[in-house]
Amino acid sequence: MNAVLQTVLPQALPDQWRDALAVVLSAITWIIDWQRLALGLVLSGTDALVVTKGVFLLLPTALLIAALWGSILSLYTLPFRSGRGAFLGALLMAWWDAGRMTWFYWAGIARFALVLVGWVWGLLRLAASLLARLLRFMVTRPFALLDWATKQYFQPGVPWLAFLFILFWSALEATIFTFTLKPTLSEVLADLTSTELAGWAVTAVLWPFLFILISGSFAAIQALSEAIRTKKVSQIVGMAFVEAFVMFFEVMFLYRELVDAITPWIAEQTGFQLGFAWTLALASFGWIGVRAMTWFLFGRFGTPALLGVLARQDISGAKARGVATQELGPEFWRGPISALKAEAAWFKAEGRELFELASLPVLQMLAAALNFAVVVILGRPTFTLPFRTLDQVLAGTPHFGVAAKAPAPGGVA
Repeated sequence: MNAVLQTVLPQALPDQWRDALAVVLSAITWIIDWQRLALGLVLSGTDALVVTKGVFLLLPTALLIAALWGSILSLYTLPFRSGRGAFLGALLMAWWDAGRMTWFYWAGIARFALVLVGWVWGLLRLAASLLARLLRFMVTRPFALLDWATKQYFQPGVPWLAFLFILFWSALEATIFTFTLKPTLSEVLADLTSTELAGWAVTAVLWPFLFILISGSFAAIQALSEAIRTKKVSQIVGMAFVEAFVMFFEVMFLYRELVDAITPWIAEQTGFQLGFAWTLALASFGWIGVRAMTWFLFGRFGTPALLGVLARQDISGAKARGVATQELGPEFWRGPISALKAEAAWFKAEGRELFELASLPVLQMLAAALNFAVVVILGRPTFTLPFRTLDQVLAGTPHFGVAAKAPAPGGVA
């Protein structure tokens, strides 16, 4: 462009106009050379240096170039203007705004950097605090849960520990007798089906059967104890017969197998070979001892709970006196929703503040540059600087509409 102004344009004019044009263009050509040099200095260097200079110097340099162009062009229009004093005052105030906005731009960058560092530091502190609280929760929660469970368990209610012991003991006996009866049952099923079943298939059939059978033996003892407590002779006699049959079945098919397993050891130690009667007697003593220990330890407390769960009935003592059930009301969900809304509003306000801190310095530089162009055209700046908020930027932006239509003939102007 500078070559065009200095060589091509003068050659297109008559000789008498070339000297005058050279004088007129001398005030412009140096700006072109200077802006090329200034922009070259800003945009040269390593990538990191270019980015740093671009952030801190690119907009101030562009504002200075716009100010020089506006000032030089304004001086060319000075002889043709009226109110030159006010025009020169507006031009000087535009330079004053340019200097102020450059300083405010650098101060705004520093302020934005400080606020951003504060945000990052605050988020790191928040993350560290949440992590510490999570670790503390993970460490202390088992102890708090144990304390709560202990306090709750010793209140009137369902004996959950005894209930769990009933299930555990039934599963344990079922597992033991499964391994004891598995060879015998495999042979029986092989004879019936003429095929040898896999071990897991026999276990899948035998273990649930034994679990239900052992749990039922506790239920039979509970029924017998209830009959004795109510002192109903007919029920006592009937449940005694039922319990005798249950004992015979378990002794004959379950506990006898255990006694047969230790019979070689008894014979080796004592030299006495157990017969049928002694085998059943030892198995009966074993059943009575095991059932008595488990019944008095947890069976008498857990069996009513098990029967109540199976029958879907209220368990005696399950409701604590004077303890009201707390129902879930609106506050159960209103509190978390209110907290979420407050957090969303806080992030929205902080995000708007951070956006203002990043936008206002740039908008003020652009407004200061635009003021020079408006001063050349209208003789006055259009923006009042500095901007305090984004709302002030929106309110201070002029709207140049289409000129009003001329009134119709005979109308009021």
